[in-house]
Amino acid sequence: MMEEEEFELAEDLEAILHLTPEVQLAIEQVFPSQDPLDRADFNAVEYINTLFPTEQSLANIDDVVNKIRLKIRRLDDNIRTVVRGQTNVGQDGRQALEEAQIAIQQLFGKIKDIKDKAEKSEQMVKEITRDIKQLDHAKRHLTTSITTLNHLHMLAGGVDSLEAMTRKRQYGEVANLLQGVVNVLEHFQKYMGIPQIRQLSERVKAAQSELGTQILADFEESFPSQGSKRQGGPSNVLRDACLVANVLDPRIKQEIIKKFIRQHLSEYLVLFQENQDVAWLDKIDRRYAWIKRQLVDYEEKYGRMFPEEWSMTERIAVEFCHITRVELAKVMRTRAKEIEVKLLLFAIQRTTNFEGLLAKRFTGCTLTDIPGKKRPESPLESTNPFLDDDAGEDVGADKDEDLAKPRKPKAPDNPFHGIVSKCFEPHLYVYIESQDKNLGELIDRFVADFRAQGPPKAGTEEGGAVLPSCADLFVYYKKCMVQCSQLSTGEPMIALTTIFQKFLREYAWKILSGNLPKSSSNSGGLTISSLLKEKDGPEAAKFTMDELCLICSILSTAEYCLATTQQLEEKLKEKVDKVLVERINLTGEMDTFSTVISNSIQLIVQDIDAACDPALTAMSKMPWQSVEHVGDQSPYVTSIIMHIKQNVPIIRENLASTRKYFTQFCIKFTNSFIPKFINHLFRCKPISMVGAEQLLLDTHSLKTVLLDLPSIGSQVLRKAPASYTKIVVKGMTRAEMILKVVMAPHEPPVVFVDNYIKLLADGNPETFQKILDMKGLKRSEQSSMLELFRQRLPTPPSGADSGPSLFSAPTPEQESSRIRKLEKLIKKRL
Repeated sequence: MMEEEEFELAEDLEAILHLTPEVQLAIEQVFPSQDPLDRADFNAVEYINTLFPTEQSLANIDDVVNKIRLKIRRLDDNIRTVVRGQTNVGQDGRQALEEAQIAIQQLFGKIKDIKDKAEKSEQMVKEITRDIKQLDHAKRHLTTSITTLNHLHMLAGGVDSLEAMTRKRQYGEVANLLQGVVNVLEHFQKYMGIPQIRQLSERVKAAQSELGTQILADFEESFPSQGSKRQGGPSNVLRDACLVANVLDPRIKQEIIKKFIRQHLSEYLVLFQENQDVAWLDKIDRRYAWIKRQLVDYEEKYGRMFPEEWSMTERIAVEFCHITRVELAKVMRTRAKEIEVKLLLFAIQRTTNFEGLLAKRFTGCTLTDIPGKKRPESPLESTNPFLDDDAGEDVGADKDEDLAKPRKPKAPDNPFHGIVSKCFEPHLYVYIESQDKNLGELIDRFVADFRAQGPPKAGTEEGGAVLPSCADLFVYYKKCMVQCSQLSTGEPMIALTTIFQKFLREYAWKILSGNLPKSSSNSGGLTISSLLKEKDGPEAAKFTMDELCLICSILSTAEYCLATTQQLEEKLKEKVDKVLVERINLTGEMDTFSTVISNSIQLIVQDIDAACDPALTAMSKMPWQSVEHVGDQSPYVTSIIMHIKQNVPIIRENLASTRKYFTQFCIKFTNSFIPKFINHLFRCKPISMVGAEQLLLDTHSLKTVLLDLPSIGSQVLRKAPASYTKIVVKGMTRAEMILKVVMAPHEPPVVFVDNYIKLLADGNPETFQKILDMKGLKRSEQSSMLELFRQRLPTPPSGADSGPSLFSAPTPEQESSRIRKLEKLIKKRL
């Protein structure tokens, strides 16, 4: 029973002393200890085993027990001391709480006393400052009253003085006084309900109206609308009157300016009436000379009369320009039939020079503030790429490249541009018609010069070079574009563009296409149909070296024209008004030059290709079945290679400036020659094993030459373009595969058919039929072979179009057939 009670007591103690981890951690931080008895996970058994690890250690059990008892006794003493010390803590706490409550009550009483004293102080301050606020308000009102009375006194006195000075025409004093009176009157706008204030305001308005009428009358008296100007120059009265007009209604100022300018230019309207001889364009210089003298005269006599900010000199010049534009337009409508292009250009040149002079002398600040007048529209931006070209500059041979040169920074806009010269725009058709005629004559001269000088000779500097007439044409175009852009950037530029288009086409037809060499198969002249016609016989005449040189020269010229026409289109778009940019389009003319380039390349390809026909015909007629041994390359291969080595270097030399078109020539020649070679290869039948080996050797020789075609005969070895090499390898590899199939034994048939399908990858029965003909098989054998061939063909994938070809890539024969169909389609369209 005792053991059970001790066990229950231990469990109760353990339950009472069980602490949470957070509390245990806090205790360890406050009272760190290394004693195992203080650990939260203390284990009595482990502790005893630590004290007595062996049986021998039990000999010290009494000492250990005594130490533990001593430790327990000390702990009991400490606990007893702590418990006794905590006995009076509650009583002390209650006493401290009571003392704190008493202190809080005393503090609250003191705060209340302070608050009461503060309220009393505030009330006392309000009583003290009440009188001060009243005095402050009184002072503010008194100050406002005094200021208003002073303003009223000033206004009343000013109005009286203003009326008196107005009657005496003392404009100098009025100018200063009137501005002050107007400023003072602004302070009384909120008092207009007072009759006396309203009366003063009406008197000021009446004085202003009277001043305006009086000043206008003084100017009318000094500068009457009819009759001569007052002698002796301007007076100080009028100068002061202008200062007064600055303060009055702006309409008074505008009326003074309008009357003065009208009177000042009245003589001009009489001298240059429409029926006068000096009114015509050939004497337009006299108009500008007259206004220059008048402006000088004005500066001398009236320069100080008008305020500087009125810009009277510029206003006179601008009004002169408006009148001149109207008068010139009127006289040109009346005498339109008498306008010649030289006379028109002379008048425009003098007018634009005068407008430039105005821009140097004046700022253009008055162009927008003249009633009824609108500032003339100036070009949005000056994009003239030929600012460095003078009108009289000699044009050298290298000026044809100016279109490609970077232009100078644009000049600042001229605010006076078009202020007079706008009147010439309706008559610029004379200039456009003149350029049409001049360009027609220029093209005819180019044709005559070409016939007289003859085509460029091979081996000379002119060989393959751009024709000089091309440079002359674009230099003239540049000159016309500069002139027209100075005259107008509107519809005349569109009309000039149409003329450019017309003669670009004529140059392409008459100078370029018209001078391409004629082939013997078309004695009636060269047409596009003849260029596309395939020559399949040895009767096709070969071009001479001079003719090849001419074709290359025409090709280079067309390439230059194509690039320069594109630049011309860009420059025209820069010069024309933005709303008209969409109407500038030279795509058709660029396509025309592209056609000339294509036709020139086609002519050269046909010539080189046709010269190979006799050799290919000789190949197809050779008895390949009787060839007994394989030797060097055949004579027909030597003939083809010799022909290529003789002509291709000449073509490359003449097309040195247009390298990309020489590459196009090589590609087109290869695309034409390889299918033709394969077609002639099929005609070689029957072929023995040795004959097929000889043909394979010949094919390899031709393949090597074709791969070196772009750099053949050149001291500088260049790697052929990858696109060209791919075409040669693909085409000639097919020819080699055909010969390898021919060399293969046809027994057993299944192996032969599978080998054919693997090597050629051609599902066309016609091609297989040609292979069988080359092998010399009998018709019965061919029939069984064809049937086996159809059976062994792989089934096309689902959804694919059924056709004879195994692959989507066409064979060279199919390519050639498609090219011929395309040529026929082009012939029909042309």
